[in-house]
Amino acid sequence: MTATTQQRRGIGDRLLTTIERWGNKLPEPFTLFLILLLITGVISTAMALAGVAVTVPGTEDGPIEIRGLFTGEGLAWFTSNLGANFIGFPPLQTVLTILLAVGVAEKTGMLAAVVRKSFGSAPRWMLPYVVGIVGVTGSVMADSAFIIIPPLAALVFKAAGRHPVAGLLGGFAAVGAGYSTALVPTSLDALFAGITTGVMDSLPGIETTPVNPVSNYYFNVVAALLLGVVCGFIIDRILEPRMVRQGVTTEQVAVEEGDTPAHERTSRTEGSDDAGAAREARGDQAVDVEAPNDTGPPDDTVDPELSAVETRGLWFSLAAAALLTVVVLTALLLPASPWRNEEGGFLPTSPLLDSIVFLVFAYFMTMGIVYGRVVGTVRSMTDVVRMMSSAVRDMMSFLILAFVLGQFIALFNWTGIGAWIAVNGAAGLEASGLTGFPAVLGFILLASVLNLFIVSGSSMWTIMAAVFVPMFALIGLEPAFTQAAFRVGDSATQVITPLNPYMIVILGLLRRYEPDAGLGTVIARLIVFVVPFWVSWATLVGIWYFFDLPLGPGNGIFLP
Repeated sequence: MTATTQQRRGIGDRLLTTIERWGNKLPEPFTLFLILLLITGVISTAMALAGVAVTVPGTEDGPIEIRGLFTGEGLAWFTSNLGANFIGFPPLQTVLTILLAVGVAEKTGMLAAVVRKSFGSAPRWMLPYVVGIVGVTGSVMADSAFIIIPPLAALVFKAAGRHPVAGLLGGFAAVGAGYSTALVPTSLDALFAGITTGVMDSLPGIETTPVNPVSNYYFNVVAALLLGVVCGFIIDRILEPRMVRQGVTTEQVAVEEGDTPAHERTSRTEGSDDAGAAREARGDQAVDVEAPNDTGPPDDTVDPELSAVETRGLWFSLAAAALLTVVVLTALLLPASPWRNEEGGFLPTSPLLDSIVFLVFAYFMTMGIVYGRVVGTVRSMTDVVRMMSSAVRDMMSFLILAFVLGQFIALFNWTGIGAWIAVNGAAGLEASGLTGFPAVLGFILLASVLNLFIVSGSSMWTIMAAVFVPMFALIGLEPAFTQAAFRVGDSATQVITPLNPYMIVILGLLRRYEPDAGLGTVIARLIVFVVPFWVSWATLVGIWYFFDLPLGPGNGIFLP
């Protein structure tokens, strides 16, 4: 190793250490929002005592007077509405409902079987692109995707005579850098939609299109396909050739504890503990998976090829989905269908769009149960109930976090601070000339930077949505578009932050091939995905913006 290389590695390590040190100074999300709640209470009280008020432009409503938490009125409101603020947290009813069905589809083995089928049936040249698209869509399995997809990608790469480490790292990059998008609606869509809808209450009188779990669906489908192709290209043309040039072995090697430097062993041990805490912090994506040991994941011997009964189970589940589709279409196409709106259509609002949660629930539940019956993981309704119960347990950390998130959003709306920030922020943007798409790019860049320190998507969107959704609404942008732009920043930098708990997972997997690998090794190899993902995704946002394309059923870019 040359002196120059050592110096570069030293600079990189110091930078990573700085990011990790400052990131570790942030409190975990529950404490963070408790602090923000108290800060909001103090500021709102000071503004209320000063008689601050704000008028929302374009509305006939009078000035909104700021109300303080630490006043008689505020304390009475808070003590009277503690439970209502929690139960009324918008994402609860959608996220928990969808996760009951997704939990059944996951725990019967159906979702993992779909991934394995996608990998196993792909020709050799197409493997990187299949890994990219499947990995990007893997968010439907929540954090399980970080555990399932990378080792499977490594196995199928090796079986096809390609470099397994390229599949391993490429699968991780696809899951992490493309986490906020997918080819199908996920619980994350429901979570984001609930938060977006909740914060719009801070701007009374502004007419916006309601946001639901499919409000970004058209955008998400195109983004998932684009990012999957970009990811596949990077794996095929950049990552894998680099693995070959560096002479990285394609065979797993034994890892002895004594072979690893002491400071790295300490880092890994601490990381495993941090992974558990961070999984709890990622309330929107939490899954009860154990931190890996030093030599690899809990199970890295999964066969990418499906057995005959698993294949039969997938075919039966697809047949069940097709039958359900026929039933749904028949109900919708009836002239007097109760799912039509008063004009006889479905857009921009209708009972059909209000039934999206039910439809997602029905498809995942139906396919999961049918698959489980065929392969034997579901023998009775007791098994289904057990799987649903396990899915709720997996979300327990989210429920705890939702308690304080609900209080924060409710307080933000009740005090009027959200409206005050939005009005003054929009005026500041106009005064600076930073409006339109440049303002959107600035917002995406800010989210990308914050994503290095706040790994919980729900926490970061709660903070940013409270400010930017109303602010951008005042300069003419629909909440659904602001939410779509946030997805870029929420995911693109996910794979280069040491605070991502699944960095420990990928490091454990990588050390089966390279015992001396460290976090710097992982980040250095994954950073090649960040800029292409960011630029591709931001370009897509620009295309939607300038051509005023629909984001999803009934949701556009600009306010009418």
